[in-house]
Amino acid sequence: MEDYYKILGIEKTANEEDIKKAYRKLAHQYHPDKSGGDSAKFKKLNEAYQILSNQEKRSQYDRFGRVFDGPTGSPFGNGSSGGFGFNFDARGFEDLGGFSDIFDAFFEGMGVKKKKRTYNRGSDIELIQEITMEDSYRGLTKKVSLPTLLKCSECAGVGHAPGSKFINCSACDGQGEVRETRNTFFGSFSQVKACAKCFGSGQVPEKICRACSSMGRVKGNREINVNILSGISDGQIIKVAGAGEAGERGAEVGDLYVRVRVKPHNRFDRKGDDLYTVTEVNLLDVLLGTPIDIKTISGEDIKFTIAPGSSLKEKLKISGEGMPRLGSKSRGDLYLALDVRVPKNLSAKAKKLLDDLRGEV
Repeated sequence: MEDYYKILGIEKTANEEDIKKAYRKLAHQYHPDKSGGDSAKFKKLNEAYQILSNQEKRSQYDRFGRVFDGPTGSPFGNGSSGGFGFNFDARGFEDLGGFSDIFDAFFEGMGVKKKKRTYNRGSDIELIQEITMEDSYRGLTKKVSLPTLLKCSECAGVGHAPGSKFINCSACDGQGEVRETRNTFFGSFSQVKACAKCFGSGQVPEKICRACSSMGRVKGNREINVNILSGISDGQIIKVAGAGEAGERGAEVGDLYVRVRVKPHNRFDRKGDDLYTVTEVNLLDVLLGTPIDIKTISGEDIKFTIAPGSSLKEKLKISGEGMPRLGSKSRGDLYLALDVRVPKNLSAKAKKLLDDLRGEV
């Protein structure tokens, strides 16, 4: 029977941390993908670690010189207990940092350094800004205030006192990752997670910033001017880069997304860049070709004459009196639906004139 303590080069009194350090050092040294690696030696190291890192298996090995729960060379434990003895134990791989670190080990052997985990980018923020159709026509700059996380002014967002030195994180021994094991009905499951104390960086400052509890950001209100272009329509989104939440410890700031809501208008309906409205007119004005007054979305009054022979059922177009087109100097059109009113009382003279007109129509 193999002497697992001898394989790892440790004493029988070694604790869990000693076993872990010994295994990590030798596994990196003999990994098959590295120069000078030894696949047979690596397999033995993995086998020894799986036994000695498990308290129950180590106890059996120390007492009887072997374990009784299946093949020791497999990282998946045994499946011989009537289908319910499955015990997934990938600790051999996880103490190399999981499968990702197997590749890291290979590249480190080629002189490529492992990239440390970065801090979290600030979250994006979305808000709704309500404007009138007149605002949409003219365009405007809107000042908004929103509660969010801001860069800490005490530490300039880095999370530690100026000039503070960095030391290895005691919680993860400078690795940036910790192993978490859970016992379930189907066995023991392990996974590697980012260290909560150093946020995956592997190092912590000696003196943290008390104002932000080392996070580099604090709660506050951000005031920003949002430029709303003329012609913007309901539901469109404006992106303001760098106006969202501050990132952790100097990480990238999130963005602000402003969703525009245009209030319904009491006279105009919008379809694309065109506007539609209903205008009340007198039948006599229509017949006589009298110009009618039209108030546009810009607030200006214009005169519009209905061309002879026009169908009063069809919408009449006034070119260029609609909404501005985004990114262009041109504008849409205004369409009129006529609400024709007939005079209530006609004098005998007026009736005679209309009757004479009947023959000309």
